[in-house]
Amino acid sequence: MPARAAAAAAEGEEKAAEAGGRELLYCGTVRFDIMGRKVKGGVQGRGNLVSPTRLRPLVGVDIRFVASGCAACHCVALSSDGRCFSWGRNEKGQLGHGDTLLRNLPTVVSKLSKYNIIAAGVGRNHTVVVTDEGKSFAFGDNRHGQLGTGSLRSGTKVLPVPCLVTKATNAVCGAEFTVWLSSVEGSSILTAGLPQYGQLGHGSDNEYNANASSVRLTYDPQPHPRAIAALSGKTVVKVACGTNHTVAVDSSGFVYTWGFGGYGRLGHNEQKDEWQPRLVEIFQKNNMLSPSDIISAGSASSACTAGGRGQLYVWGKLKNWGDECMYPKPVRDLSGWNIRCMASGDMHHIVGAEDSCISWGLSEYGELGYGPTQKSSVNPKKVDILEGMHVTSVGCGVGMSLIVVDRANVGGKLDQLDNFDGDIDALFQENTKKLYFLPRRDIKEKQKRKTSQHAAIDETVEAPRRSLQGGTRRPRTPSPTSARKPRNMQNQKPRTRSDSR
Repeated sequence: MPARAAAAAAEGEEKAAEAGGRELLYCGTVRFDIMGRKVKGGVQGRGNLVSPTRLRPLVGVDIRFVASGCAACHCVALSSDGRCFSWGRNEKGQLGHGDTLLRNLPTVVSKLSKYNIIAAGVGRNHTVVVTDEGKSFAFGDNRHGQLGTGSLRSGTKVLPVPCLVTKATNAVCGAEFTVWLSSVEGSSILTAGLPQYGQLGHGSDNEYNANASSVRLTYDPQPHPRAIAALSGKTVVKVACGTNHTVAVDSSGFVYTWGFGGYGRLGHNEQKDEWQPRLVEIFQKNNMLSPSDIISAGSASSACTAGGRGQLYVWGKLKNWGDECMYPKPVRDLSGWNIRCMASGDMHHIVGAEDSCISWGLSEYGELGYGPTQKSSVNPKKVDILEGMHVTSVGCGVGMSLIVVDRANVGGKLDQLDNFDGDIDALFQENTKKLYFLPRRDIKEKQKRKTSQHAAIDETVEAPRRSLQGGTRRPRTPSPTSARKPRNMQNQKPRTRSDSR
């Protein structure tokens, strides 16, 4: 790690220790075996933590970073003392515990206990970590060479193995590929894995027809981490990966994207795949990214703050409904908010801003954290139970959200949150009771409330902050011409079956 970065990290850790540390909260499903899969019997909604919940093994543990992926059903948490915790689906050994057994709760990766882990990336079925000494280790599925070991033999690694990257500073994963940042001059960004859609950034997708008698397209995997030649003269300082695309920022504040271009997720006002990094034109001149700005990538979307003002821009397809956004557009609902961190999942998004946690998108497993009375939200909406808490890190996976909050100045708020000890049967029974015994009248009344639930606009910020309306809509006042007229029952003809068709 560079000396300046190490000093800043040490200073941040010292301040966090003085403030009382940070704690991880989790919302979403704990049924990792059925997450994202069709199951019979209607049990999906009863294995969910629909509000931010404390996880018993991490209560009191200072967590400084969390990671998951928009295609991942497992997650990683890093503590301030360098330990790596992993839990979730483990069919390919992606948790690094030496087996393929599912873990419902965070478990220390014992094989990494002698290292100080500072960064981690999570793919669909693989995980990559980075140590403070610049070493990188990976575990999980290696069919496409995404572990960066230089070999495709023994396609699954259930224990951490070293990657062929030196002086690594960060690692981020797409579904089946990995991106490393390195302090090596001229090789600040390297990639390995599946080259489909040109997502490795080397100018080709390595596609060929594997069967001469029929069309059977396949791709040459890349198991050796390789520096991206198009960025050889630049120093890449930030990177984020979606399922099949990448967003990167260099030291000058310019933004580059490449990979799958569907739904405009690359921000170039077209849906063409990019096989090598292409500059996003809008983020130039006075709109370049500052060191404090953040980037994020979801399954079919990208986002960043720009210009040092904290204004959030998004592009791509952010939700299952509505049109895609072909180029970066500002999120007006979050104008004036000082956004600190952001993560995107498949179709949901989590933001840490000031002393609020804000989420929106499609929620199938309670991953937005609104509680049992509301699932999804079209627009950004505060997670009310976390209001007043300082969010320091967020992560999103398939059907889950990870939120790290500062314990300082929260009083007894953390003690009021639920605790999950891994007992899925007890959670199933509790959620079944809630499902059948919630007062329906109260639910409808809560869903009708709008601006009275949210904080007033803060007039002290430079840009006017928008109050968050959530998924509610303003009632339409009918005009006199559009108002429904009462039917004249005497003149109305009797309706027949053929008329109803």
